[in-house]
Amino acid sequence: MDIGINEQDRQDIAHGLSRLLADSYTLYLKTHNFHWNVTGPMFNTLHLMFEAQYNEMALAVDLVAERIRALGHYAPGSYADYARLTSIPEANGVPKADDMIRQLVEGHETLCRTARGIFAVVEKAGDEPTADLLTQRLQVHEKTAWMLRSLLEK
Repeated sequence: MDIGINEQDRQDIAHGLSRLLADSYTLYLKTHNFHWNVTGPMFNTLHLMFEAQYNEMALAVDLVAERIRALGHYAPGSYADYARLTSIPEANGVPKADDMIRQLVEGHETLCRTARGIFAVVEKAGDEPTADLLTQRLQVHEKTAWMLRSLLEK
């Protein structure tokens, strides 16, 4: 494979993207779970908001996995892989709506940190397509964290 990025850099980028994929899939699953199980006075608002968020992430995980493949590596695709690679904890039980929101804020902020952590090797390698993907993911997760965080203000 000769796409202008050496093997070591492609491997390092793919590893970082694998962590991003694991975080994204874990947050997707948590958001979908909360969509199903949210209750309380903000039910309708949160139910619809969580649905929009997990639908967006369902599309995003495909983009991240396909970028890993384009770099010549296999994308992780099992719960065991994701559990090993993710930085986002699973929810215990069914939290109250405010706790769901807090957990999702933390998850989106974690995704932002994971994405930012990949930039150094991406920039060193001149991997503009991955830089563009990371920038797009950061925009989504920063905005989503802000919107969720605003729901917690009293």
